[in-house]
Parts: sequence; structure tokens; C-alpha cells
Amino acid sequence: MKRMTATGVIATLCLLGTAPAHAQDNNRITLGAVAGTTGVGADMAWRFSDRLGVSARYTGGLDWSTDYSTDDVNYDGDVNLAASKLTLDYYPFTGGFFLSAGLMLPDIEADVVGRPRGASYQFNGQEYPADALGTLHGTVTLADGIQPYAGMGWRQSHRSGFGVFAEVGVIPTDPDVSLRTSEGFENGDNPLSAQLRQEIRQEEQRLESEAEKWPVYPVAVVGVSYTF
Repeated sequence: MKRMTATGVIATLCLLGTAPAHAQDNNRITLGAVAGTTGVGADMAWRFSDRLGVSARYTGGLDWSTDYSTDDVNYDGDVNLAASKLTLDYYPFTGGFFLSAGLMLPDIEADVVGRPRGASYQFNGQEYPADALGTLHGTVTLADGIQPYAGMGWRQSHRSGFGVFAEVGVIPTDPDVSLRTSEGFENGDNPLSAQLRQEIRQEEQRLESEAEKWPVYPVAVVGVSYTF
């Protein structure tokens, strides 16, 4: 449904772009270096008419550390981000301001390590010795795979030379959490291991519920560009 919506927006912009406009230099190529909430990278745009163009971007290399705590576990996470984007850009005033719609391929995830807040893990009243479980290891994926994208920005592609670039937008998130213990206790063939497997699945669901409080990820980039 989201992809159909994005396709509909692109089709609408194409129709708007066929409306009469004052003639100006078009068919320009713009190259830019950008940095923002999805990392640093390059942006390329082809403006083939006064009101329409297409653009592509790749950003990555953004990493940071964070922490999060539940009632039972303290988590440390190393977050890394990368994203590529392909969009149709509509310039309603034939200047630098544009509206953008298309697809983004994000890779936003965190490697997490969890440790008990006390001497042992406590899950739903059941106690598990910390030395038997070790640490909780896992991956928290916030967005992965092709997602619809919508945004707006400023690109000086209507005239040649150096210029500035800025864009803000959003992509939907689809959280997924996977956890395991460093000692593999949950893989044992005994009732306590079987119960721990259920507890880990519930812990994954709790973390996913927390991540779902952020239904979209904000995309914001700035940079410099040159238009040929």
C-alpha cells in the first residue's frame, strides 16, 4: 500500500511537470557532496525540464553508540546507518525549491549487548544466573529493504555553477529484533532452556514495541553542489 502511494505521487508530479512553464536552461546535471542523518555521501541530479528532474544519492558511514534499559537488562548498542535513494523531483516554481518522492534503500541497525541490572537475569519473576547465560547479544533493525520516501528541499540546479543543497524527508520504519545469549543456554534440551527461549522472544517483542514508537525515520541532509 505504501509503495502504491509513492507511485501515485510520482505519477501526479509527472502530470504537473507537463504544465506550461517559462523556458529556461534545463537538461542540467548537478553533482553534490552531502552529510546528514543517514551519513555522508554523494548526490546526483538530472533536471530535464523546468519543473521535473530525477536524483540519486548514497550516504553511509554514520555510527554512534547508545544505551537503553528495560526493567531487567541494560543494553549497549552500536548503531550504523547507510542509505541509497532514487526519486523524482518536482520544482513547482521552476527555481531551486523542490518536492521529492520515490524509493529509498535504508540499512539502519544496531548491534546490542545486554547485561543484567542485578546479579542475575529476571524475566517475568523467573531468575536465571548471569554466569549461565553470559550476555545477551543481538541485532536491532530499524529499517531495511526498499521503502517509500517523501521529502522537500533546495537544489540550485536551475543555473550553472556552485550552490548549496538541503533536503528533509521521512521513510517508514519496520523494527525487527533478534536476541541470543552468549553461552547458548536457550539451546539446551531442558525445561529451563525452553522457558528461556520464550522469555527471549518476549524480550524481543518488548524491544520492537519500543522501537515502533518511532514510525518514521527523519532524513535530513545538507551539502554543496555544482551544476554543469
